[in-house]
Formats: sequence, structure tokens, C-alpha cells
Amino acid sequence: MVETHARSVVKAISWRIVATLTTVLLVFVFTRDFVISLGVGSLEFLLKILVYYLHERVWNVIQYGRKEPTSE
Repeated sequence: MVETHARSVVKAISWRIVATLTTVLLVFVFTRDFVISLGVGSLEFLLKILVYYLHERVWNVIQYGRKEPTSE
């Protein structure tokens, strides 16, 4: 079964929310500056969601590790 573009986008967004909150927290711990933390988190969110989506789409066309369903 092939994933749709919409499913890949939703998965990417949900993961990015969790990962970005982690980044914001880490940056805040090191800088104690909430504005910098949110700035880094925002930039990281946008860039990494694009990279994740592209990664998912590339893996969707790679056949490695996939098996055709058998009719047993």
C-alpha cells in the first residue's frame, strides 16, 4: 500500500510539533532567552518539515524491504 501525499504531510506535521517543542526547550535551557528559543524553533519547524516530507516521498518510491502481498 502506498502512502498518500496528505498522510505524509499529517505525519510530518505531528512529528515536527513534538520535535520542535523539544528544540525550543533545549535552546531555552542553554540561552534563557524565550525569543531566541521561539525563533530557532520556528525556523527548525519549517525547514525540517520540508526535509521530512521529501524523505518520506523518496522512500515511498524505493522498493527495498517491501514485499508483494501473497494470496494464500
